[in-house]
Amino acid sequence: MLDKIPPIVESSAAWTAVEMEKDGSWIINLSEVDLKELNIATLQLHERGISPLEFRQSDFLLPTLAPKIASLLREIEYGRGFALLRGLNVSDYSLDQLSVLYWGLGTHLGEIISQNSQGDLLGRVTDMEGGKFAKGGYYEQGVRGHRTSAFLAPHSDSSDVVGLMCVRPAKKGGESWISSSLAVYNEIRSKRPDLLAPLLSGFRYDLIGKGRTAGELTNNRIPVYSWYEGLLSCRFNKQQIELGAKRAGETLTELQQEAIDLFEEIALSDKFLLRMLFEPGDIQLLNNHTTVHSRGQFVDFEEAEKRRLLLRLWVNIPNGRPLAPEYADRLNTGGRGGVTKRL
Repeated sequence: MLDKIPPIVESSAAWTAVEMEKDGSWIINLSEVDLKELNIATLQLHERGISPLEFRQSDFLLPTLAPKIASLLREIEYGRGFALLRGLNVSDYSLDQLSVLYWGLGTHLGEIISQNSQGDLLGRVTDMEGGKFAKGGYYEQGVRGHRTSAFLAPHSDSSDVVGLMCVRPAKKGGESWISSSLAVYNEIRSKRPDLLAPLLSGFRYDLIGKGRTAGELTNNRIPVYSWYEGLLSCRFNKQQIELGAKRAGETLTELQQEAIDLFEEIALSDKFLLRMLFEPGDIQLLNNHTTVHSRGQFVDFEEAEKRRLLLRLWVNIPNGRPLAPEYADRLNTGGRGGVTKRL
């Protein structure tokens, strides 16, 4: 059987938590020159009254930082798959100015795509439900996890890269957790290769309101692991898989359930789970095809102006990783398409 499934991933994208904790090179400290360029570009546009969505990369000049971002993108796309930019002092900016800054940075990453049915391109990750879903169950009520304070299970988003800027951390908890989905593959291949068949065959996902209609399944079965043009890519969301089977009136087989349960168990294990505690100004960039991310439950401040807030971008990299058609169409909007705007 092993000669019929993708080979072990031997690239730097298949890492363990211990390796990354020892490495530390994924933390990129922005230099004074980098910060000055961001500041100048941001204030020039903000003072002219130009908002995010209204300008392009050519309007947000970063002479020194732009080449660094291009190099970093290659590392995110074909290297370890993630990075954390650090050093931005958010207290120097208003939220409107931070939005300009983050959007400007995003224009240097690639094509920014829609994240929700409202068509938002620059999203806000904050608890909009007042702790209502602290114990989970948000998907069943049509609520996206990033709008709660609940624990978020390991998953990948529907873009090449997801970027998060921390404006304010929570009062307690809310750590960002990431795992290499390719290292998880290696572990499953080594210890339970019999479970790879359902992961390679794929599942129909419940789009939980991200489809062209409010209640919609993916048109095709999306592989958890897709082998295409010599590269392995991963798409995973256990809850959406389980809800998809329920919406389709099907029951996952014992093998299918065991496979997705094992994926989640490995991704959350100490060997593979890299924990990050966001500081204000941190910018996390993740490759959705080679990593999965999760979040610890958090307790927030009562004062609205102190509550946990992250700014989020979904970005597709120009001429990015080759993706199989049945894998790339994750939202019924075609290959690498964003969420359909319908509200």
